[in-house]
Amino acid sequence: MTEAAALPAPVVLWSHNEAERAGKPLLVLLHGYGSNEEDLFSLAGLLPEGFAVAALRAPLPTGPGFSWFPLTASIEYSLDAVKLAAEYALEWLDTVKANHPSVSLLGFSMGMAMATTMLRYRPADFAAVVGLSGFVIDAGADAAFRDAELDGSLPMFWGRDQQDPVITADKIDYTMGWVRSHVDLTKVLYTGMWHGINQQEIGHVGEFLTHKVLPNS
Repeated sequence: MTEAAALPAPVVLWSHNEAERAGKPLLVLLHGYGSNEEDLFSLAGLLPEGFAVAALRAPLPTGPGFSWFPLTASIEYSLDAVKLAAEYALEWLDTVKANHPSVSLLGFSMGMAMATTMLRYRPADFAAVVGLSGFVIDAGADAAFRDAELDGSLPMFWGRDQQDPVITADKIDYTMGWVRSHVDLTKVLYTGMWHGINQQEIGHVGEFLTHKVLPNS
């Protein structure tokens, strides 16, 4: 048994029952620190109807909710803990992905770190990634992160507010360098959103998914 398999059994909210979601492109929602699967799932009705949406709960109880990996007050983390979280999510995904023609990831805050880490573990497995008010993990030269296989063709949406008080400048700088080198980036800046999501951004995400994923699924 892997360390990831020793974590709690995955808890998932689905937009469709099993029979209805088979054959639809899958969109996996990854929530932020201290939240839960219901948070982003509340947005499912605002996203394109063509997707089967799955909101996955993080495995670690944290405050009133859950987290993917421990964070310090200055948003520092253990790379080993990040890798364990990615393995946990990917092991769950392996149990459902055969029912879908494609898989895309949407992560908020820490969930964006998760979504991009999952992509870096398996660069060929995803149709698109959406990152909202989050960051990309600085993995150094860790061999589990297959960045060299990301040739800049995978579509990624990154939305944020420049006045976000949570994500620190060093994490934004690293993320900016990484996305410019590895994905086909759609980057949108918002004002007055802070560390959150607004209706305008969800509209842009819907357009992105409609144009970048649905025609190919």
